[in-house]
Amino acid sequence: MSLLTPTIRPSVVARLNPVAKLAVALIVSCSLLLSIDWISAGVALLLEGVLLLWCGLSPRQFWLRTAPVWMAAPLAAITTVMYGQDSGATLWQLGFVSVTEGSLSLGLAIGLRVLAIGLPGVVLLATTDPTDLADGLAQVLRLPARFVLGGLAGLRLVGMFIDDWHSLTLARRARGVGDGGGLGGAVRRFVGPAFALLVISVRRGSKLATAMEARGFGSDEPRTWARLSVFGVRDAVLVGAGCAIAAIAIGVAVWAGTWTFVLA
Repeated sequence: MSLLTPTIRPSVVARLNPVAKLAVALIVSCSLLLSIDWISAGVALLLEGVLLLWCGLSPRQFWLRTAPVWMAAPLAAITTVMYGQDSGATLWQLGFVSVTEGSLSLGLAIGLRVLAIGLPGVVLLATTDPTDLADGLAQVLRLPARFVLGGLAGLRLVGMFIDDWHSLTLARRARGVGDGGGLGGAVRRFVGPAFALLVISVRRGSKLATAMEARGFGSDEPRTWARLSVFGVRDAVLVGAGCAIAAIAIGVAVWAGTWTFVLA
């Protein structure tokens, strides 16, 4: 089991159409980008937590997949608190760094917004098989088959990309290359495998493109699909739940008087 292939337990959300999951993530994200206030983000995050209980990921995989979001949220909040726009009473100041009531509220809003936007997107897509997503994009959204299959092929190579990086690192370590300490050693350990991996990726991509063309993947003829992707009632319910989360979050923020339209 790896981070790219998590163990997904049978669940309601995991069995839904990937297009519905993608739609929910986009609806919630776009609604939260319309304003910067902590109430709408907090309400959305609370309601999203109910859906995430049925995501199908084990607790370990949930924390591993969402770890970057949990790290980015406090960093964004602290940066905004220290260097955001000052307003209201000054709570703390040291040189050009100041913390005010306004910057504190803004930092809290930014941190909650990162969580509310990032968590559902990461979790919903983590419970989606790439082939199912490609089937949904092509059959439900009617996207061009060439675009969909190209994206699927690239996504399937991500795991191979990571395996190549690991193999290159072990090979260089076995030859004693880039073992120096300090910042210079760290740079050499990154730059060397990165350049080699770039060359390997370009060659592999060219070979894959040629192979796909030879098999008719670039044809403009109507394409058939091995698996049928159906957008059913349960998928519509999930999209409706996403719309409800966005509407409730915005409604509560407007009722509380904290809603501030960013384009106004």
